[in-house]
This record gives sequence, structure tokens and C-alpha cells, in this order.
Amino acid sequence: MESPFGPIQYILAALAALIAGMVNALAGGGTLLTFPMLTFIGLPSVAANMTNTVALCPGYLGGILAQKKDLQGQTQRLWQFIPAGIIGGLIGGMLLQLTEERLFRQLVPFLILLASGLLASQDIVRGWLTRRAQAKNAAATGTEGLSRLWGVLPVGLAAIYGGYFGAGLSVIILAVLGLTQDESLTRLNAVKQAISFATNVAAAVFFVFSGLVVWPVALVMAVGALLGGALGGKLAGRVKPATLRTLVVSIGVIVSIIYFLRL
Repeated sequence: MESPFGPIQYILAALAALIAGMVNALAGGGTLLTFPMLTFIGLPSVAANMTNTVALCPGYLGGILAQKKDLQGQTQRLWQFIPAGIIGGLIGGMLLQLTEERLFRQLVPFLILLASGLLASQDIVRGWLTRRAQAKNAAATGTEGLSRLWGVLPVGLAAIYGGYFGAGLSVIILAVLGLTQDESLTRLNAVKQAISFATNVAAAVFFVFSGLVVWPVALVMAVGALLGGALGGKLAGRVKPATLRTLVVSIGVIVSIIYFLRL
């Protein structure tokens, strides 16, 4: 899809991606900022979602590189879950392309509200998983292989949601991994990053051939997201993730209300 936008629209998209990249590096939820901006500057909802996924995709790679050491020794787990993420991402992407613009526009406020709720529950989920891990009996490790297999289906279902919209995907995946895997939260978080990256790349590759991605906007946003991610890394420790997350969730709720009023 060609872009009819002028300099102001590109600047707004780049700024939103810059802030989203920083937010993703510190707390997560950047999609709740970039997607509404894309619709605000005039992109149709489906095209905005596809463009957003493609634009922010490179930023997920940074999360994997940052936790590369925590992925060591988890090859078997990755081989089991990455395919589920890829297949789910493709299915979600296909479903999005099959969704009519009017229907998706009606779903948007519900999706944003869901994503806001998932982001708001992130600390609760992490706290619960940490307590669960501490309470586990270290000797009870015989069911690990079975647990991994039980986790594949819910991860795949979460990936379908991720390919369709994406915001809040990491919270769902981390919860599933915490329930089914006997591993530390830090190492499971690294696996979560890899699954999220695979899901988004799969959906993005599918969107590339859809003809709906606005490439000039996507490229500008990709640069902004990468710069924002680097900036977020430098600000880590200076900005409280919980405070930033509360701000993003509040914005998401307000945006969802605006979309509801526009239905």
C-alpha cells in the first residue's frame, strides 16, 4: 500500500515508535501507543495493525540478544515451542487478512482493553510465578517432558492472538511457560522472548505479501523503534517499569474508550 502522508504524519509515527521502543525495553506494551497513532494519522485499522507488526519486529531481536546467555542449554525447549509460535503467528496473520476492515475496527477497542488488562497483570503474573517456583519441590522433576508437551498447545493459541493483534502476548506466554516448565523465571523469560520474536516474524513475513503494509511508514517506525530500544536500555534503572507500565495501561484504557465511543 502506498503512503499518501506528509512530513507531519511521518514524524508522529516515528515519535510513537521511538517511545514504543523505549517502553518495550523498560516495561512492555509499546503496541498500545503505536497502533492508535497509526489509525490517528489516517491508516485503516487492518493496514495499521500489519504495518505496526512489521515495523516493531526488529525491536524484538534486541530482547533475545540481551538474554542470549539465558537461552543456553534450552535447545530442546526452543525446538518444541518455536514451531508453535511460528504456526500460531501465521494463523493469526491469515485470520487478520481475512477479517473485513469494518469488523476489525469493531474489535479494536476490545483488543486494546484486553491488551491493557494483560499488561496491568504482568507484575501479578511474575510475582505468582516466582512464588510458585520457590514452592516447588526440587526433587519432583520427572514430569518435565510431559509438561513441555502440555505447554505447546496453549503457546500456539497465544501465538494466534499474537499474530492477530499482539499486544500483551508476552504476558500470556510467560504464564503458560511458568505453569508447564520446571525452570527459573529468568530463563523462562528468555524463552518467552524467543517465542514472541518467532510469532511476530512469522506474522510479519505473511503481512509482507499482503499488499497492505505501508512501507514508508513501517521503515520510519522501524528506525524509531530501534533508537527507542537503545534509549530504553540506557534508561533502565532510572525509570521504574511499574510506573511506566501504569502510564501505558492508562493510555490504553483511554484509547479503548475513545474507540468504543467511535463505534
